[in-house]
Amino acid sequence: MRSVLTGWTASIRRWVDTQAQDAPGGDPDRIDWTRALPFALLHAGCLGALWTGVSPAALALAGALYAVRMFALTGFYHRYFSHRAFRTSRAMQCLFAVLGASCAQRGPLWWAAHHRHHHRHADDEQDLHSPRRHGFWWSHMGWFLTRRAFATDLARVPDLRGYAELRWLDRFDAAVPLALALGCYGLGALLERVAPGLGTNGPQMLVWGFFISTVALFHATVTINSLAHRYGKRRYDTADDSRNNAWLALLTFGEGWHNNHHFYPGSARQGFRAHEIDITWYGLRLLAAAGLIWDLKPVPAWALAAAKE
Repeated sequence: MRSVLTGWTASIRRWVDTQAQDAPGGDPDRIDWTRALPFALLHAGCLGALWTGVSPAALALAGALYAVRMFALTGFYHRYFSHRAFRTSRAMQCLFAVLGASCAQRGPLWWAAHHRHHHRHADDEQDLHSPRRHGFWWSHMGWFLTRRAFATDLARVPDLRGYAELRWLDRFDAAVPLALALGCYGLGALLERVAPGLGTNGPQMLVWGFFISTVALFHATVTINSLAHRYGKRRYDTADDSRNNAWLALLTFGEGWHNNHHFYPGSARQGFRAHEIDITWYGLRLLAAAGLIWDLKPVPAWALAAAKE
């Protein structure tokens, strides 16, 4: 009984501080249900819409936060932190690290470390979220909730671990999502007071702006693990099961061109051809035109020439 309580206490401490000492022992590849409780509550919060209802203002906030945060994830957590596909200033790096952290998909160091590991071991026995190895639900979200997956392997991100602000975001990864939730509630309460005609309030904005938007964002993001390794076309004969899927590319702002990406992951562009819609690439080009990022790595001619179609 004492060991069970110790395990629960350790998991709860790590809700707040991911570097808190974990309980010894236990299977690192089983879901840590106590540690995973905030993730379950995030989903349960969506049910609040049954009581709060919806308004155009709430839908607008949910959509805006989905779009801004999807760009932060795909453009910065993925293409910048994980693959270093362009360069930017420390201030912009920090800004988009905070925006990425607001997605409740953990800190930038955790995200980059796990993604780099995925590329080294895509669909082999060491890939934590291969649908070939583990099936749909595990690759979609089960792996994310295990003790092994909660850890950040800093050895995989030597180029990033020297930034104190990134280490802080990684250690206290619940801080930014919590601040966003409070901000959504506060905005709704303010609008209820100053613009009652909008028909919104604090609880409604919290439910739609934070809970529903964040859950939709999470499940859209992880379709690249669970679906883009099963459904779509294979332009390149990569060693993994990655596929190009136009529908997933729309949902994830370009990440669905996954076979392209696995063939040549170093490019800031994942829709290799003009007709392949890559919203993140367009956004990065705008930031580059404004001088906020630079040295966007292109798709080399040899990679285009190697395509089967």
